[in-house]
Amino acid sequence: MVLHGTHSSGAAAALPPEAGGVRSGRRRGRGAQSNRSGRFEPTTRFEADDGWESLAELERFRTQVQTEEPRRIITANRSPDINFDLSINPYRGCEHGCVYCYARPTHCFHGLSAGLDFETKLFVKPGAAELLRRELADPGYRPETIALGTNTDPYQPIEREHRITRGLLEVFDRTSHPVGIVTKSALILRDLDLLTSLAGRGLAKVAISVTTLDRRLARAMEPRASTPEKRLEALETLSAAGVPTAVLVAPIIPALNDPEIEKILERAAAAGVREAGYVMLRLPLEVRDLFREWLEATYPDRAKRVFYLVRSTRGGKDYDSRWGKRMRGSGPYAWQIGRRFEIAAKRLKLNEETFSLRTDLFEPPILPGQQMRLF
Repeated sequence: MVLHGTHSSGAAAALPPEAGGVRSGRRRGRGAQSNRSGRFEPTTRFEADDGWESLAELERFRTQVQTEEPRRIITANRSPDINFDLSINPYRGCEHGCVYCYARPTHCFHGLSAGLDFETKLFVKPGAAELLRRELADPGYRPETIALGTNTDPYQPIEREHRITRGLLEVFDRTSHPVGIVTKSALILRDLDLLTSLAGRGLAKVAISVTTLDRRLARAMEPRASTPEKRLEALETLSAAGVPTAVLVAPIIPALNDPEIEKILERAAAAGVREAGYVMLRLPLEVRDLFREWLEATYPDRAKRVFYLVRSTRGGKDYDSRWGKRMRGSGPYAWQIGRRFEIAAKRLKLNEETFSLRTDLFEPPILPGQQMRLF
């Protein structure tokens, strides 16, 4: 049985069931084309037609939420090519379904697929705010900016109901602790009250990822994220409210969204943004095959060209995980992307100043039974 996906031109067959393929009707509104077993699984599971059209009876993939109770919520990261050391991820997995998401392989550590499982089988951390309070109250804790949204989006759709991110912001607000947020969701405006309170003391900044201005491409590539216009509107509202903002053109995908770099920066600057950054497409582990499947099914006429250029930025490989190389790539094409970005940013007066958050206002929370500090 051969399954067929949608595409912009040409004709491309989607993956058969034995390769992890899932019928288009079952994955409608999702990013990945397949749901093959994770790399740590001893067996491979796939859907098979038994001759009685049993596959037609399977339901669509629906979002399932499980609770997770970690012992700690703050994660330390000492990678030299990212600008933060501490982070919090309120959720595991992400309903936005961005097909290029570098966080997808983390689902395999839980016996799940980096494909459709990643965007439909989600984990929520309901005790996150209380864990944060306890960790900030530790006498040995020294304040520094904590980043939200470094792995999965803190404002993905399930945040509307679970409000884990808002609970964390309430703790940051009460303790005057600096926080940086990365998202691609306009839902962040729900928390404008807390963000303006924090920003008024130099304690918050927000970066919103704008990958493309093309609604059709965004819908195909980031199916449940906010539309590009909504993201730009969010940047404008935040900037007008005094919250320092940045735009991330991330990821830049050769021959797909790279012609939009200058236009995205122009729209962001017009919205009041003063900082900008970019990341070249990263294809670690399972992401490589998931992205290739999506590209061949959705833009088959560009697939070979895209991967040819991707490899030209990664020393002939699909991915180079070395620090200093993984974010920007190398080679003539990567150099050209970097110069285009720099020239446009300079013309638009972006990155002339970088906004550093304050750490001197931090007031550790006092836990029940804990003695108050004298100084």
